[in-house]
Amino acid sequence: MRRTAQERKIRRLNRDRRQYWKDRYLSPNRRRIDDRFVLRDGAIHPFAVICPGGAYRRICSYVEGVPLARRLNERGYSAFIVYYRVGKKARFPAPMEDLAASLREILGRAEEYRLEPETFSLWGASAGGHLAAAFGTASMGYPVYGLPAPAAMLLTYPVISMKPGLTHPATHDTLLGPEPGADLERMTSVEEQITADYPPTYLWCGSGDRTVPPDNTRLMAGALERAGVPCRWEIFPGVDHGVGLGTGTAAAVWFDHAV
Repeated sequence: MRRTAQERKIRRLNRDRRQYWKDRYLSPNRRRIDDRFVLRDGAIHPFAVICPGGAYRRICSYVEGVPLARRLNERGYSAFIVYYRVGKKARFPAPMEDLAASLREILGRAEEYRLEPETFSLWGASAGGHLAAAFGTASMGYPVYGLPAPAAMLLTYPVISMKPGLTHPATHDTLLGPEPGADLERMTSVEEQITADYPPTYLWCGSGDRTVPPDNTRLMAGALERAGVPCRWEIFPGVDHGVGLGTGTAAAVWFDHAV
């Protein structure tokens, strides 16, 4: 018996509530990959690797992981959600090591997962946006770990800078500690590490973001443009932080623009 549209909506809402509780209270603080969103239709697909945010204190997959993976599936992309170490285990470079290990694992199973390994994209939101953005740099990311560059970077209201006055304090302190020193802050500020070989990038935030200053997006866009990196960036009026796909806001178009 086929479910009605209302029944399907209720079922999805219940799944999302369960994901919230798993993310907040049941997720082990270790590296792991959620591969539920691999398309298993026998065809070979491009794929996306998703790094949800959470200030490096938690993984908010319920808003910046699972909904995005579902939407990517609808467009023909397989998707993987990366859970990286957070909280007391999140000192730099631990989350980067976890992302690199996860990508290496995915690429090592590309035949099993039926993936196009040369066309993967990397998606990140908030603190996960910092992690993803840093992975695209030569100084912190993929070349350090002997991995291929993402074909594209898609960054949602990302933390970019670790400099006081620009960064998100909780993200900064969890990743670097409360007094890391200016040299470490500069090294982990992505806008300081952009070179011409950085992957093509789409990024966005909302003008009403009360958590991560929109200047993070502006700084990243400026650095990309100066380096000659293909880039599209948008700041949507009145949109706050943590809205995920932005449904019901001016940012609801961002996913289509990113794709």
